[in-house]
Amino acid sequence: MTGVGADSPVDGIVATVPIVLSLLVAAWALVAAVRHRPPDRVQFVGLAVLEVALLVLGVLALVAVGSGDRPGEPGAFFGYLVTLVCLPPLAWVLARMEPTRWGSAIVCAVCLVAPVVVVRLQQTWEVLGG
Repeated sequence: MTGVGADSPVDGIVATVPIVLSLLVAAWALVAAVRHRPPDRVQFVGLAVLEVALLVLGVLALVAVGSGDRPGEPGAFFGYLVTLVCLPPLAWVLARMEPTRWGSAIVCAVCLVAPVVVVRLQQTWEVLGG
């Protein structure tokens, strides 16, 4: 299988920024969890910035689909896209419900899942060459 094409809306800087942001927030949340700290403002701001980056990725993907490009696996692609955009708000809600170190662990776990979903989004786009 080849890499994602240059014309793919889910590749390049648009996908790299959310991956890096997500890993940074995950690292911050992991440190907080190890130190027995509840989620802090930095984690919540990080989740908000991550959500904006994921929304940009989602909008660009939808614009590409609207202009005639098609993902290789449309059902899986849209499922991953919806899941991806819902992850940061879900982490925020669950972390607010659990104001202990486990809230930070939840943020960490969700932020480690997001890069995997971005990569799966890329893989479902490339199946037929986008």
